[in-house]
Amino acid sequence: MEVYTTRLRSGIARTKEFERKRLASFGVNVGTKCGHGCSYCSTGAVLRMNRSFKEAGRSPFESGYAIVDPDTPDRVAADARRHKRQRGLVQLCTLTDAWAPEAQKHNLGRRCLEAILPEPGWTVRILTKNAAVRKDFDLIEQYRDRVLVGVSITASSDQDHIMSAVEPHASPISERSAVMAEAHARGLRTYAMLCPILPGIADSSEQIDHLVQMAVSLGAEEIFAEAVNARGPGLRKTQEALASHGHTAEAAAIAGIRRREEWCKYVVSVIANLQRSVRAYSSIDRLRVLQYPTALSAEAIAQIQADDEGVIWLGKEQT
Repeated sequence: MEVYTTRLRSGIARTKEFERKRLASFGVNVGTKCGHGCSYCSTGAVLRMNRSFKEAGRSPFESGYAIVDPDTPDRVAADARRHKRQRGLVQLCTLTDAWAPEAQKHNLGRRCLEAILPEPGWTVRILTKNAAVRKDFDLIEQYRDRVLVGVSITASSDQDHIMSAVEPHASPISERSAVMAEAHARGLRTYAMLCPILPGIADSSEQIDHLVQMAVSLGAEEIFAEAVNARGPGLRKTQEALASHGHTAEAAAIAGIRRREEWCKYVVSVIANLQRSVRAYSSIDRLRVLQYPTALSAEAIAQIQADDEGVIWLGKEQT
């Protein structure tokens, strides 16, 4: 993994988009390219104009490298002190991962927590795909009422061999699940992040039931979920990664939703399965399905709107 460094401008930044998602009012990011290398990641499409890619001489859609800012905690600390009147929930991170391999080298996750939590009025929502976050549970325990722990779960543990093809440098699902179980056992606040729910891997009613039941058993205060984003080259790269590792059925399922009509059907089905499962095993008011109307057909939008409990409509075309 080739690692480049950059200098970001912000520490703690207001984020209206994540506020609409009900995830956080503020966000922190420790770089512009995450070393986990998830094939479906849409961050490259979001940050494609960032100067750090030009400085590194790399395409935001390439894999095999990371861009990190080792000085992020210094700006975070300054912003945490400076915001006197407006403090609230801050997500660590919104676009990259503070516990990815390149971030671990600089201990960025812990250093950011140490920069924020001593200041009263802040609450932190952690989102990571790396089991290394457990090393910081001792710190989190000191502020247990002001930290929400979320380790992204994208499939069941018995599909580690499949997910390693599309999340090559993230911790195995089995390790992520174990970390969530440890967080719950230690009395830490938890929430579930089931994103993305990939077709042929996690979108059947049985697979969604498994994920929802796991989230409930781990004391998840909220259950966030999302269909895979069709933006950018993510679907193609995911299909290619699965096929190159011999997962032909799963690759075919991804290929199927690259057609708009089939992608719309897949989204409608995922939402319906999530609603049914959460109603059966928890309470629908805990469900947060993040959905952009963009690229959905009018028919698909109408189907979802017929029962959109638990759906958070996003973007300029919010409905």
